[in-house]
Amino acid sequence: MSNQNLDTIKGAYAAFAKGDIPGVLGILDSGIEWTEAEGFPYGGTYNGHTAVLESVFMRLGTEWESFSVVPHEFIDGGDTIVALGKYSGKYIATGKSFQAEFAHVWKLRDGKAVRFIQYVDTHLVQKALQA
Repeated sequence: MSNQNLDTIKGAYAAFAKGDIPGVLGILDSGIEWTEAEGFPYGGTYNGHTAVLESVFMRLGTEWESFSVVPHEFIDGGDTIVALGKYSGKYIATGKSFQAEFAHVWKLRDGKAVRFIQYVDTHLVQKALQA
């Protein structure tokens, strides 16, 4: 089995860690279906690069200090890649920090991510949002 899809997803996390949002968007299919967990501050499904950029990435970059997404394990299922890791950051409006484990499920087709689903303990995130 080729590791191309796994390498693509690892590259997305590396780009995000460097603040290279164009690099992250580059691995997404133009019609990406991006689902943030219900109860997460940006919960819902976004379709396409512009929606993901404006509704997720730009908000993460402006509403959080040092928001990080650090995967510690990948499960390679070919066209489905699962990343397990930890979020952390400080919500600027409240000054509160959080850490929460996540699972991300990626579906790829022709070397591009066509679907992303986030799983996270949203209660831990919500505690950081509350004054």
